[in-house]
Amino acid sequence: MTPPARPRKLAKVPFVELADGRLQGVVSSGSDIGRVYVSSVAAGTYAFACSTNNNRPCGGARGSFCNHIGALVTEAVLQYGTERVLRYLRIELPEAGADGPALLAAMRSTRPQADGSKAAASVFSRFLRHLTYLEHAPVTTPSPEMHFFPPAREAA
Repeated sequence: MTPPARPRKLAKVPFVELADGRLQGVVSSGSDIGRVYVSSVAAGTYAFACSTNNNRPCGGARGSFCNHIGALVTEAVLQYGTERVLRYLRIELPEAGADGPALLAAMRSTRPQADGSKAAASVFSRFLRHLTYLEHAPVTTPSPEMHFFPPAREAA
């Protein structure tokens, strides 16, 4: 696991990842403490999606990025660094001084379309899986769930 580029607070965006050709993650609702949104932006096309974890569409994502996607992009820059996010999403922008709002502006200028792929279920499932690791005490021994990875080097 790569350490975060800068420390970030997990209350607003508890889960963010660059996976499956998208920047995707889970964003807390600003109005309801019991609700979360699963948001994503596709690399290259910047097609976006935002819905609750049970696939109810976000009211703010009608025709453009909603606030949840804005928070996701900003947190991705904190987690992975500007250069990595630019490269992954294939955004043409000089890195110097680039931050989350600058990335959002560059993507918005292409007038991205909504993504109807309904990837929210798989993203939310990974988030829940990620949370289960937080319930375990830290250990230095191998995890049984990771047994499918071969050892790095065989002892001679």
